[in-house]
Amino acid sequence: MPSNLLNELPLATEVEHFQTLLTRPGLRIERIVSDGQVSPPGFWYEQAEDEWLLLLAGQTVLEYEDGQQVALVMGDTLLIPAACRHRVVFTAPRSVWLAVFCTAEVAAAR
Repeated sequence: MPSNLLNELPLATEVEHFQTLLTRPGLRIERIVSDGQVSPPGFWYEQAEDEWLLLLAGQTVLEYEDGQQVALVMGDTLLIPAACRHRVVFTAPRSVWLAVFCTAEVAAAR
């Protein structure tokens, strides 16, 4: 049965909401709903997998360790390579992300 990633959004005013949509060996797909949340001061994401992002709704700004900032708006995509330190410095209310995490083994098989 079809589903819509923008329907029945959870309330994310207190904390971001992460929902795993699909997992397979070396692959994970999540829907993330943000409502103004940002990374804590000094915190950096640095995951072992590549992360491909699609911003479905809202706006966000990510920052890399070198200080470069990337603004995303609805429909924008971004690939964050494994081990690339990054953080979230801005999210608009009701921002919805689709995040695809993929290990190097899965990426090499494409």
